[in-house]
Amino acid sequence: MPKADIPNKTKKTSMYALIDGNNFYASCERVFNPALRDKPVVVLSNNDGIIVARSNEAKALGIKMGTPAFEIKKLLQQQKVFAFSSNYALYGDMSQRMMQIFTEFTPDIEIYSIDEAFLDFSDFKNIDLRQTGLDIRRRVYKYIGIPVSVGLAPTKTLAKIANRIAKKMMKNGVALIDTPEKIEKALQLTPVEEVWGIGRQHTRFLHRHQVKTAFDFTRLPDAFIRKKMSVTGLRTKKELLGTSCIPMEYEPQPRKAVRTARTFAQTTTDFEYVAEAVATFASACGEKLRRQNSVANLLTVFVRTNKFAQNKTYYANSFTVQLSATNSSIDLIKAAHKALHIIFKEGYEYKKAGVLVSGLRPDKHRQLTLFERQNYVKHKQIMQVIDRLNAQHGYKLLKIAAEGQSRAWRLRQEYRSKRYTTRWDELIEIRV
Repeated sequence: MPKADIPNKTKKTSMYALIDGNNFYASCERVFNPALRDKPVVVLSNNDGIIVARSNEAKALGIKMGTPAFEIKKLLQQQKVFAFSSNYALYGDMSQRMMQIFTEFTPDIEIYSIDEAFLDFSDFKNIDLRQTGLDIRRRVYKYIGIPVSVGLAPTKTLAKIANRIAKKMMKNGVALIDTPEKIEKALQLTPVEEVWGIGRQHTRFLHRHQVKTAFDFTRLPDAFIRKKMSVTGLRTKKELLGTSCIPMEYEPQPRKAVRTARTFAQTTTDFEYVAEAVATFASACGEKLRRQNSVANLLTVFVRTNKFAQNKTYYANSFTVQLSATNSSIDLIKAAHKALHIIFKEGYEYKKAGVLVSGLRPDKHRQLTLFERQNYVKHKQIMQVIDRLNAQHGYKLLKIAAEGQSRAWRLRQEYRSKRYTTRWDELIEIRV
């Protein structure tokens, strides 16, 4: 291992908390079905394909993340594992409720994912951080029934490590790393592959140089890390040593591309069937663009057959259409149909289709000609009405006619629980 640089000692002034919901999807299911507590629970991906979430009891049975459900169907039955389809409406709403509770402790919050958030306590004076972590856990569990782990440290990368320790090693679910001695011990306990920002490729490289832990990584010379892992690697080292280099991001970053795709429940040779699906995917992309106030310059449609089908010729193709910077579902559907007509071939049994919009930029920066402006204003008004009514009265109350009525290619969710918090007709029922 290369000889390390001696780090400069800097005064710690920052303090971050990383809070995440333990086994979040499975925990959401348990909130409304207490009989699931202490039972193995798994949540399945789109179309009930693979395992995307597991309770601790399911993990103890050796069920791995990403395992195709059909491969362990017998195990699930033998071990009486409760399997649920992904209930995104429920999980999203429970996430919003959890994040709202976090803001009661500090307004400086960065929502990192559906079940994770960074909280900035840097400006707080004379605060008992460990007790604050315990208070957060108690309040979240009391208000919404979700167990969380809290990691506190002077940098966001160390807060990630502290959260891992809180989840795996602390009975009270809170870990505070606030001294050089605690930082060093935490780094020694953390495999280098578990460090935020160090991916698989760099992990393999570091293992070849006998770097096994986060502590080993901090012993590497700055010049070596910069040469092999660029400035990002050097930033990670500084974060691990207690120097905050990654600022809070209070506004979510706009996506660089938006994609909607589905695997069909059954293969099809029918063009209208695929066209309906593609139109719906294009419309969904338009909704996502409007939510982040972006427009797209490119739209790509792709189709494919089942590559594993025996005695069947595999076919996959895509086509990209240039757009006049739009987020109108009407425009996107027209472009998607144009692309589909080009790549669709008769006689093939299609298994999957999708739409990708790219070349995104902020809506407010769009330059329009006189004629484009007239069309833009018209479409914008229509989209605003559709989005508002769908938000108020239910998803897809209004939609473009090209999306059709078929639901055969939509998400297969045979084991979805009720959307207890977002649908009046699916409220929890209590029998007394």
